[in-house]
Amino acid sequence: MIDMRLMSGLGATAALALLGTSAGAVESVSGSESYVTESGSVQLAQITSVSELTDVLPSDWAFQALQSLVENYGCIQGYPDRTFRGQRSMTRFEFAAGLNACLDVMAVLISQAGLDPEDLATIRRLQEEFQAELATLRGRVDALEAETATLRAQQFSTTTKLRGQADFHIGAPFDTLDAGGIVEDSVSVASRARLNFDSSFMGRDRLRIRLQGGDGDFLEPFGGLANSTGGNFNVTVARLAYSFPISNRINASIAARGLANDNLVTSTIVPFDGPGVADPSTPAFYSSGGITGNSVSAGLNIAFTDSLVLDLGYASANSGATDPSRGVTAAQGQKYIAQLNFLPDGFFNAALTYMGSDGSAPVFGGDPGRVDTFAGLVNLDFGRFFIAGHAAWQDFNGGDDFSWTAGLGFNDFLMEGSQFGVYGGQLPQRVGYLDNPWLIEGYYSIPVSRFLTLTPALIYGDANLGGPEDTTFYGAIRATFQF
Repeated sequence: MIDMRLMSGLGATAALALLGTSAGAVESVSGSESYVTESGSVQLAQITSVSELTDVLPSDWAFQALQSLVENYGCIQGYPDRTFRGQRSMTRFEFAAGLNACLDVMAVLISQAGLDPEDLATIRRLQEEFQAELATLRGRVDALEAETATLRAQQFSTTTKLRGQADFHIGAPFDTLDAGGIVEDSVSVASRARLNFDSSFMGRDRLRIRLQGGDGDFLEPFGGLANSTGGNFNVTVARLAYSFPISNRINASIAARGLANDNLVTSTIVPFDGPGVADPSTPAFYSSGGITGNSVSAGLNIAFTDSLVLDLGYASANSGATDPSRGVTAAQGQKYIAQLNFLPDGFFNAALTYMGSDGSAPVFGGDPGRVDTFAGLVNLDFGRFFIAGHAAWQDFNGGDDFSWTAGLGFNDFLMEGSQFGVYGGQLPQRVGYLDNPWLIEGYYSIPVSRFLTLTPALIYGDANLGGPEDTTFYGAIRATFQF
């Protein structure tokens, strides 16, 4: 019978030939040799035990294969610094050298052990029997290499990925809403499209350029829709921001536009932020008394532990727009935010937030001057069931205000990936209104496919203007395409 070491050697060589991705330098079985790589001439070092390779650990998935090739066949050598560099792609020269080294070993084994004529005939018969399959495999590899070369030649960018999202809304009020001259009494349509160009230059950084356009909105006395924008479908640069790591625990971000309020924090905690159709599904205090996204901003995210994260942010509105000499720090409106997040793997997530804003910082449409906001957010996540909410107190020139929301929901409700939720509460005071508006929404987010999500919702709102047409009840549905 064929010597088992010979069969093992054949298997090892076949594996080397098929994988072709080992990063180690492989050379002949005797002595140390040098050859020229893309980075220059390398003097290889003889390895007699895999333990001599400082960057190969027993936990590595290919450890046993390397151990066999080094200790049983001696056809792998390391770099002069005793590394194997298993994460680096190998060159064709390295592959040829390694294959030749292992074939030399097998030639010695064959000459020592010899081959039975019957075994040799069996090997030849197997070669002939699988000749067609090997030819087919060779053709597939050649076709794959050609396709890969074409993709590389025609790719959009080596550093940039394009991601898109389109949202379509249709809503029908069951009665007429007349809130301070805003009348909503008929079926409304709103849509938004955005393209994100995400570029990374160091692996963990990201430059995002967002092009966005849309038109239409409803529920305006209550903040409108979560995924809508005005502009008569005029395309604008809605975000120009760059985030990058300072260390393993600190991440920084800077933006010329589109990064403010809740975009500067690690999490808004409440699970209905995102699936909800109405804008107050994102806790409204972030934008109430704040700065719009059309601002210069900067932020830091500091992870003290895996579950304790501090967010710090600054945004300025209209910096240099009307008086260039004022600059960023003397802009018409400035905002500061600090949020401490507690995000363990368990069921309890929470955050404490402080925001301060100066200048033209609106509370849903007014100009209260200086606004200080103190808020708390909490989410009790029991797996498929959650209870969440927030409370916020705001102090501004002329008074103070209290707002809150609370909600509950079910993940994977009736189907995997879905979410059914109900939330509601008292929104921040709107200047000119008798009292705080109220809103309640029930929604059901349905993942139709990887690329399409449908979210029907029922929404009740009370603008609290003191008139007979302050309340409305809406039926709405949102279709979200992601690609």
